Amino acid sequence: MEVRLDKWLHVARVFKTRSQATRECGLSRVRVNGEVAKAHRRLQLEDRVEIEKGDWTQVLVVRELRDKTLPKAEVPRLFEDLSPPKPAADPLARLLRRAPVQRERGAGRPTKKQRREIERFETS
Repeated sequence: MEVRLDKWLHVARVFKTRSQATRECGLSRVRVNGEVAKAHRRLQLEDRVEIEKGDWTQVLVVRELRDKTLPKAEVPRLFEDLSPPKPAADPLARLLRRAPVQRERGAGRPTKKQRREIERFETS
């Protein structure tokens, strides 16, 4: 039996929806046996699936093939998880990822008070 990669990733609850799994495959964030894999790739038993999730890579070895969802308690039998431990969330690193927004004082839209002052100035 063979199953599409995106279906299996959804059934194994790696991604919440199948469309998310398809998108991640399209962005080359999923590898099967060391090769970038597209969503339509057929999985077989013992395939090694690597999913890049930010700075962490989840590594799964396929133990059972299913194309229909299972109860959550039965999902762990679908794969063997060989992933390294997830790195601790660093709040400082998260803040440094995006630049803080800074603008010169008065560079935005005028406040209601400033608008009234402008109107008074223009009419006088």
